[in-house]
Amino acid sequence: MSYAQKLEELLTKSVIPDIQERLDEIFEEIADAKEASTEAKEEIEELREFKADLEDVLDEIKTGEIEEDECQELIEDILEAQNSYEDD
Repeated sequence: MSYAQKLEELLTKSVIPDIQERLDEIFEEIADAKEASTEAKEEIEELREFKADLEDVLDEIKTGEIEEDECQELIEDILEAQNSYEDD
């Protein structure tokens, strides 16, 4: 399996669903509180931007515009971030 395929799988099966899950949690918190805090609004914006960036990466994978070494670096960065998040 190429790094591009691995990255695509990681993004579609783990990272993007995790982002969507967090967005759903924030929206539930807002619904319960009946208003959005500044912190919640900022987190929503950051997550939406990050998700859009990841979707752009998926588009680049599908069109072949991304190099294998760049895919490998992104995989390593994502796994490192996931591991540090789990350690917290």
